[in-house]
Amino acid sequence: MGKKIKKEVNFLELVPKKTVKYNWEVTDSGLVQIIIPRNGIIEKIIRPLFKTPKIMRIDLDTFGSFVWNSIDGNRNIEEIGDMLKMEFGKKIEPIYERLGKYVNILRNNKFITLEMAGNQDDR
Repeated sequence: MGKKIKKEVNFLELVPKKTVKYNWEVTDSGLVQIIIPRNGIIEKIIRPLFKTPKIMRIDLDTFGSFVWNSIDGNRNIEEIGDMLKMEFGKKIEPIYERLGKYVNILRNNKFITLEMAGNQDDR
Protein backbone atom coordinates (compact mmCIF):
# COMPACT_ATOMS: atom_id res chain seq x y z
CA MET A 1 0.00 0.00 0.00
CA GLY A 2 3.00 2.31 0.04
CA LYS A 3 4.34 4.46 2.78
CA LYS A 4 2.01 6.03 5.31
CA ILE A 5 1.41 9.73 5.00
CA LYS A 6 2.84 11.54 7.99
CA LYS A 7 0.28 13.34 10.15
CA GLU A 8 2.10 16.66 9.90
CA VAL A 9 1.83 16.62 6.09
CA ASN A 10 -1.03 18.67 4.67
CA PHE A 11 -2.86 16.17 2.45
CA LEU A 12 -4.05 18.97 0.13
CA GLU A 13 -0.44 19.90 -0.67
CA LEU A 14 0.47 16.42 -1.90
CA VAL A 15 0.94 15.94 -5.64
CA PRO A 16 -0.62 12.80 -7.16
CA LYS A 17 1.37 11.13 -9.95
CA LYS A 18 0.12 8.34 -12.19
CA THR A 19 2.14 5.14 -12.00
CA VAL A 20 3.66 3.81 -15.21
CA LYS A 21 2.48 0.30 -14.37
CA TYR A 22 -0.95 0.78 -15.97
CA ASN A 23 -2.19 2.25 -19.22
CA TRP A 24 -5.48 4.04 -19.68
CA GLU A 25 -7.65 5.20 -22.51
CA VAL A 26 -10.54 7.58 -22.98
CA THR A 27 -13.76 5.97 -24.23
CA ASP A 28 -16.01 7.44 -26.92
CA SER A 29 -18.17 8.89 -24.15
CA GLY A 30 -15.15 10.78 -22.75
CA LEU A 31 -14.71 8.62 -19.64
CA VAL A 32 -11.42 7.06 -18.59
CA GLN A 33 -10.75 3.31 -18.51
CA ILE A 34 -7.72 2.08 -16.59
CA ILE A 35 -6.31 -1.04 -18.25
CA ILE A 36 -4.86 -3.71 -15.98
CA PRO A 37 -3.01 -6.61 -17.58
CA ARG A 38 -3.61 -9.97 -15.94
CA ASN A 39 -0.28 -11.64 -16.57
CA GLY A 40 0.43 -13.32 -13.24
CA ILE A 41 1.31 -17.01 -13.21
CA ILE A 42 -1.89 -17.93 -11.38
CA GLU A 43 -3.99 -15.83 -13.75
CA LYS A 44 -2.40 -17.59 -16.74
CA ILE A 45 -3.27 -20.98 -15.24
CA ILE A 46 -6.83 -20.01 -14.30
CA ARG A 47 -7.63 -18.11 -17.51
CA PRO A 48 -8.40 -21.20 -19.68
CA LEU A 49 -10.44 -22.84 -16.90
CA PHE A 50 -12.68 -19.87 -16.16
CA LYS A 51 -12.34 -18.01 -19.46
CA THR A 52 -11.18 -14.82 -17.77
CA PRO A 53 -9.95 -11.92 -19.93
CA LYS A 54 -6.28 -11.11 -20.44
CA ILE A 55 -6.88 -7.54 -19.32
CA MET A 56 -9.23 -5.94 -16.86
CA ARG A 57 -10.75 -2.53 -17.51
CA ILE A 58 -11.72 -0.21 -14.68
CA ASP A 59 -14.33 2.33 -15.79
CA LEU A 60 -14.14 5.68 -14.04
CA ASP A 61 -17.24 7.83 -13.68
CA THR A 62 -17.49 11.49 -14.73
CA PHE A 63 -15.91 12.85 -11.55
CA GLY A 64 -13.23 10.15 -11.44
CA SER A 65 -12.34 10.70 -15.09
CA PHE A 66 -12.05 14.44 -14.48
CA VAL A 67 -9.72 13.83 -11.53
CA TRP A 68 -7.66 11.30 -13.50
CA ASN A 69 -7.25 13.71 -16.40
CA SER A 70 -6.31 16.49 -13.95
CA ILE A 71 -3.44 14.46 -12.48
CA ASP A 72 -0.42 15.76 -14.35
CA GLY A 73 2.33 15.24 -11.76
CA ASN A 74 2.45 18.97 -11.01
CA ARG A 75 -0.95 19.89 -9.56
CA ASN A 76 -1.55 19.22 -5.89
CA ILE A 77 -4.79 17.86 -4.46
CA GLU A 78 -6.04 21.32 -3.51
CA GLU A 79 -5.58 22.57 -7.08
CA ILE A 80 -7.43 19.55 -8.46
CA GLY A 81 -10.21 20.23 -5.94
CA ASP A 82 -10.44 23.83 -7.14
CA MET A 83 -10.72 22.58 -10.73
CA LEU A 84 -13.50 20.18 -9.68
CA LYS A 85 -15.38 23.05 -8.03
CA MET A 86 -15.12 25.17 -11.17
CA GLU A 87 -16.26 22.31 -13.40
CA PHE A 88 -19.06 20.75 -11.30
CA GLY A 89 -20.05 23.37 -8.72
CA LYS A 90 -22.24 22.18 -5.85
CA LYS A 91 -22.74 18.72 -7.41
CA ILE A 92 -19.30 17.70 -6.16
CA GLU A 93 -19.72 18.85 -2.54
CA PRO A 94 -18.35 17.99 -0.02
CA ILE A 95 -15.39 18.37 -2.34
CA TYR A 96 -12.35 17.63 -0.20
CA GLU A 97 -13.89 14.71 1.66
CA ARG A 98 -14.89 13.07 -1.61
CA LEU A 99 -11.64 13.92 -3.37
CA GLY A 100 -9.57 12.69 -0.41
CA LYS A 101 -11.35 9.33 -0.38
CA TYR A 102 -11.05 8.97 -4.14
CA VAL A 103 -7.34 9.83 -4.16
CA ASN A 104 -6.76 7.27 -1.41
CA ILE A 105 -8.60 4.62 -3.44
CA LEU A 106 -6.39 5.38 -6.45
CA ARG A 107 -3.30 5.23 -4.23
CA ASN A 108 -4.32 2.01 -2.45
CA ASN A 109 -4.82 0.34 -5.84
CA LYS A 110 -1.37 1.59 -6.91
CA PHE A 111 -2.77 3.67 -9.78
CA ILE A 112 -1.05 6.77 -8.35
CA THR A 113 1.59 7.79 -5.85
CA LEU A 114 1.49 10.87 -3.64
CA GLU A 115 4.52 13.10 -3.34
CA MET A 116 5.41 16.36 -1.72
CA ALA A 117 5.81 19.14 -4.28
CA GLY A 118 9.38 19.02 -5.54
CA ASN A 119 10.04 15.65 -3.86
CA GLN A 120 10.42 12.23 -5.43
CA ASP A 121 9.46 10.17 -2.35
CA ASP A 122 6.20 8.21 -2.40
CA ARG A 123 4.03 9.23 0.55
